[in-house]
Amino acid sequence: MAFWYNLVMIIDFHTHVVPPKVKKNHSKYVDSDPCFAILYSNKKAKLATADELIDSMDKDGIDISVIVNIGWTTHDLCVETNDYILESVARYPDRLIGFCTVQLNSYDAAIAEIERCVKGGVRGVGEMRPDMQLFDLLDEEIMAPFIEVIRKYNLILLTHTSEPVGHDYPGKGIITPGMLYPFITRYPDLTIVCAHWGGGLPFYALMPEVKRAMNNVFFDTAASPFLYSPQVYNHVIQLVGGDKTLFGSDYPLLAQSRVLEEIKSLDLPEETENLILSGNAQRLLGIP
Repeated sequence: MAFWYNLVMIIDFHTHVVPPKVKKNHSKYVDSDPCFAILYSNKKAKLATADELIDSMDKDGIDISVIVNIGWTTHDLCVETNDYILESVARYPDRLIGFCTVQLNSYDAAIAEIERCVKGGVRGVGEMRPDMQLFDLLDEEIMAPFIEVIRKYNLILLTHTSEPVGHDYPGKGIITPGMLYPFITRYPDLTIVCAHWGGGLPFYALMPEVKRAMNNVFFDTAASPFLYSPQVYNHVIQLVGGDKTLFGSDYPLLAQSRVLEEIKSLDLPEETENLILSGNAQRLLGIP
């Protein structure tokens, strides 16, 4: 076990697990779902079960992990994998926190699924992928009931985001700052976590109106070593504040220790480092 952070709780806000049958029958799910295929068609792509995540957490000194789903394109696959997340959280209630996913084009079924998952203890919805799941963030017919249920249960919305420039990679997608910003301004009261540094959205906080609009927006560090140089931490902290950044590894894409080691190498002020590693997540999730 890693002991470099043994005096502070560590919360990984962005991890993925799949049911053992998905891992075992990889090719079946590649053939069944376009989102899964884009992310995991390469047989070298890593998949992990909840038990493997717990082993990683024990090894790397992680106290709690948030397990988020992916943007499955069918309602049935959302339900199947949400079931596993609910089961995993029930098995490890002190170590895992679950987020569910839904296919919003299923309308009533999607809302009912969120309510079912809330009863099972989920704290948020995500990782949503509007481009792969084929819904428009500004489509009122689809979004209005979704936003209503998010508000009703005080849930966190975690969405995939990506950069409008730079190198391509499997699953990069087109959920860029230009697509996200109108959604954020339309629903300023929602707590939104933008994965992967928001695709660079924090850099636009140099515009005063953008910074004001992001009052309830947070950014996780998932896959950061694959995307940005380590200086991204200092720049985002300067632009939007240390209270807006959440440590996330994107496990099993990256070992949890890799992102932790990068954060430690920056020699950040202790207060800021603690906010990133757990303080901000504790506040959002209501963890003492």
